[in-house]
Amino acid sequence: MPVVVMTSSPLLWARVLALVFACVAFSVALHGTNVIYQPAGNWCVFSWGFGFAGTALVLLVEMCGLQARMPVSWKNFPITFACYSFLFCLSSSIIFPLYFIKGNRTSGESYDYLVVACVFSCLATIAYLTEVSISKARPGEVVGYMATAPGLLKVCETFVACIIFVFISYPNAYEGHAATQWCMAVYCICFILSAVVIIMCVGECTGCLPFPFARFLSAYASLAVLMYLSATIVWPIYKFDRKHGGSPTRPSSCGTSAGLCPFDKIMAVAVLTGVNFILYLADLIYSARLVFVSV
Repeated sequence: MPVVVMTSSPLLWARVLALVFACVAFSVALHGTNVIYQPAGNWCVFSWGFGFAGTALVLLVEMCGLQARMPVSWKNFPITFACYSFLFCLSSSIIFPLYFIKGNRTSGESYDYLVVACVFSCLATIAYLTEVSISKARPGEVVGYMATAPGLLKVCETFVACIIFVFISYPNAYEGHAATQWCMAVYCICFILSAVVIIMCVGECTGCLPFPFARFLSAYASLAVLMYLSATIVWPIYKFDRKHGGSPTRPSSCGTSAGLCPFDKIMAVAVLTGVNFILYLADLIYSARLVFVSV
């Protein structure tokens, strides 16, 4: 029977700690609380479970030396997954206390479980951030595209778009105006293209394009910047200007219950649209000057 030997390294310890922290977070939340009966709780439990399962897979593949047999690019997959896990756990570390700890006047064992789950979610976030920091490309280093700044930015762009979809769809905040429907189209188109780029890099399909991949990245980033610039301007005008049926003030009913009210969600979409515009702008700048050997 072959003996599996793994060399101790900061990257290995970061993955092991992330595995343990994510496991504790979702185990405690499932065992001692009723968070799974709410959408926000389901999101948090999914985030921790996603991180735990993926990290366990990465560790198992590397322990058994199966990287070459995997149907994905192992230069791109682990850091892509780690970056997504970091963002998932970060969002859960914000959402979980906002929905389940803030304003919770109960005490006892159930409340303690909530606090423990939140603490370990924060620890898992730090562990995944450490893994990404260790795995990202260094100057002069030949790595996969997803380990470079543009690759990591695309992960952030798709994740921010997913959060926008959550806020914008319940209630359907984009209906009623052609301008806000255009904003929704911007979010969808840019998300799909960024996701396609990530899938092509992880699946090693970049050579299938009939034109240079680097040229495609630059053209797509330029288009995305222009589209998000328009959405960054249009969304606040039609949602916060009374001339277009918007409301510039926060209703007094907001803040009386856990979570975010419709006005808060509309504001969150405006802020996240600006965040994604900055991410795409940085992506364009990096894509224009980045030279990488292989994807």
